[in-house]
Amino acid sequence: MAEMPAVPLGFDIDAPRWDQSTFTGRLRHFLTITDPRTALVPEQELDRAREVVASCRAGLVPPGSSREQLLYAKKLYDSAFHPDSGEKMNLIGRMSFQVPGGMALTGCMLQFYRTVPAVVFWQWVNQSFNAIVNYTNRNAASPISLAQIGVAYVTATGTALATAVGLNLYTKRAPPLLARWVPFAAVAAANCVNIPMMRQQEIINGVTVTDEDNNELGRSRRAAVKGIAQVVVSRITMAAPGMIILPIIMERLEKFPFMQRIRVLHAPLQVLLCGGFLVFMVPAACALFPQRCSLALASLEPELRDSIVAKHGDKVPYVYFNKGL
Repeated sequence: MAEMPAVPLGFDIDAPRWDQSTFTGRLRHFLTITDPRTALVPEQELDRAREVVASCRAGLVPPGSSREQLLYAKKLYDSAFHPDSGEKMNLIGRMSFQVPGGMALTGCMLQFYRTVPAVVFWQWVNQSFNAIVNYTNRNAASPISLAQIGVAYVTATGTALATAVGLNLYTKRAPPLLARWVPFAAVAAANCVNIPMMRQQEIINGVTVTDEDNNELGRSRRAAVKGIAQVVVSRITMAAPGMIILPIIMERLEKFPFMQRIRVLHAPLQVLLCGGFLVFMVPAACALFPQRCSLALASLEPELRDSIVAKHGDKVPYVYFNKGL
């Protein structure tokens, strides 16, 4: 077996390629992680990427590997493996699947909004998809039971259906455009329920917080609330442009005679247009807030703050934690 050469001097495979303290740097980072093409990469290649990353962390790389090859392996690793546990995430829950999965579901919700049965079906499918995404991208240090997953799923789905059906009936006499915006209202309301419910263990028990050098300091519920709130804002932002602007576009397009002759193509057209929005909005929404979230020591629970001050004095002004996606 060939001896593995040492990693080039100064190369750190876990070091961010772009400045994560700026929106632009985070956007470039998430453009690589959410690249939908990585959802098509075979499982064997993902496993090889994991081995390469593990080797680099141990100070060794496969013979003949270039820096570009190592960075591509890290891109595949980040797209498919959980940042906390290192476990391979299911395909549907990966952020790289948000564009193909989200465009299909959003397009169908925007197209089939006129009847209650259609609204109920597509909101149920969408919330099932969201539940998988939220569970997959939770803070893995906070386990959740099957019963809690079930309650979160039923509550979020019920919220989405109640919002969608209620507004659908309310807008029967309203301008047509308002009815087209009902799916977004339902999605936004459900996100406010689904994400906190699916990650309730973090709110109950707190998330692990560390100092700048990743030394564990304890668990904080306030950190969990901040991280989850940012994820809710990101998810709503992710959906907003497509679900608000696209109905305006379709409302105008459908008045043209040629569009009235090709009604069967309206759904595929909306799916494609949703994809156009999501290709940019998925990484942009993920980049709104740093993945490694921070919280001032003064904002922590008094008992945790006192514990940190007793051990470290004033050397830890901020604590850090993974907010999830």
